[in-house]
Amino acid sequence: MVTKTQGGAPVAEAEIERKYDLAADRPIPPLVPAGPVTNQAEPRVDVLDATYFDTPDFRLAQAGITLRRRLGGSDEGWHLKLPVSEDKREELRLPLSGKPEKVPGALAKLVRAHTLGAKLVQAAHLRTERTSYALLDAEGRELATLTDDVVTGEAGGEKAHLDRWREIEIELSPGTGLEVLDSLDRAVVNAGAERSRWPSKLRRLTDELVPSAGGASGSVLADFFAEQLDALRRNDIGVRRDVEDSVHQMRVASRRLRSGLKTFRRSLDADVANGLAAELRWLGGELGPARDNEVMAERLHHEVKALPAELVLGNVEQVMTRHFAREAEETKVRAIRALDSKRYTDLLRALEKLAGKPRKIKDDKKELRKAVARSDRKLRKAVAIASELEPGPEQDAALHEVRKKAKRARYAADTVRPVTGNKLREWRENVKAVQTTLGTHHDVVVTREVLRLLGLRAYAESENAFTYGLMHGRSVATAEAAHRRFASEWQAVCKGSRPKWLE
Repeated sequence: MVTKTQGGAPVAEAEIERKYDLAADRPIPPLVPAGPVTNQAEPRVDVLDATYFDTPDFRLAQAGITLRRRLGGSDEGWHLKLPVSEDKREELRLPLSGKPEKVPGALAKLVRAHTLGAKLVQAAHLRTERTSYALLDAEGRELATLTDDVVTGEAGGEKAHLDRWREIEIELSPGTGLEVLDSLDRAVVNAGAERSRWPSKLRRLTDELVPSAGGASGSVLADFFAEQLDALRRNDIGVRRDVEDSVHQMRVASRRLRSGLKTFRRSLDADVANGLAAELRWLGGELGPARDNEVMAERLHHEVKALPAELVLGNVEQVMTRHFAREAEETKVRAIRALDSKRYTDLLRALEKLAGKPRKIKDDKKELRKAVARSDRKLRKAVAIASELEPGPEQDAALHEVRKKAKRARYAADTVRPVTGNKLREWRENVKAVQTTLGTHHDVVVTREVLRLLGLRAYAESENAFTYGLMHGRSVATAEAAHRRFASEWQAVCKGSRPKWLE
């Protein structure tokens, strides 16, 4: 699906394709008929000239990202390709402009979490002689495109590298299902082609030059930190592009990282763990208002729509829309400012260093078990404290602490799953239920304050504040119901046998 350009922002398009190696003397595989494909259009021939940009140490290539300036073909321009899954990538495009050797700022900013301030330079040059065939169904609709590419490439860096090869690609047209790609895949393989092991032409050309990203390190904690750092970077791009749910997912990754540092700090360098946890708390604080605003806006708009029309007095929807729109703009600016800061870049460098040194992390099973057991004890202590308090703001704050302790315990169970398997599954699910319910409780408590402020504003402006008061009262009832549900769910945690792995 294509997203229209606005204010110089890149156009985005999902790209689903598979690549194959085919000997130079082999003919194009016959794909008519194959699945719903019944016809093949006349070939189109293009010469594509692409210059690829990366840091001198190929940091983008290591992350599966390609950034290029291409001449020729129907989509010439600047392209940034982001990995989504094995067969799917998202391509962001900008028209040709500016100096050929300078990456547009709109694209350079999107990959800052990967480049970490390093300069983007011309890393490779590819010339492709392309023959394209549109693949059509019985009604003449284009289902996919088959391309036959003869590629000549040159990569720079400390070692020059030249290569020439042939590959074919099958790219689905928008709206075509994956089953079509599977049927075409079988036809291509049966005709003698082999699935390429390279995700892109650039990666094939630069394989000898790109440092290995590495697989599983053998360290449970190092692999966990690397996985969450990857999620942080992936959603960094989404936040900058204002992609739905990206702020939430980036905040989750930062919380998981912070939780892991605090839960397993005895297996790490204490000063490093504490310092990183503090910086992640800062990052979460910068992202938090944007996410909180999203949650409150969604909740309150849903509640207003659920009310009978006769109970919605005044321009409630319009007032809330204006309020949350202003908040969204302000909180987004705050989040982007944080992502553009040196402090954030230094945090990413430090996390990268931590994840890259598994030998300095002590995570034997005994230490991992002790850490998770501590998180369980802290959760139980927080519940005991909250249970002694009377309903009111103090208890609300204590229940929020229970929620945070439950989340940390759940994250701890997720982290050690490579060594526990399903031994903690029931305990984790019970703890997650508690966390989810208290999440609803906290959201309602925070939203209640917004309703109070909106009601006061309406009163000050001589508008009808009835609906805000009604929703405030309903939120009190919702919070009480969530509290009762938590009490029941906590009983399930207590009645269930404590996992033997934590003993």
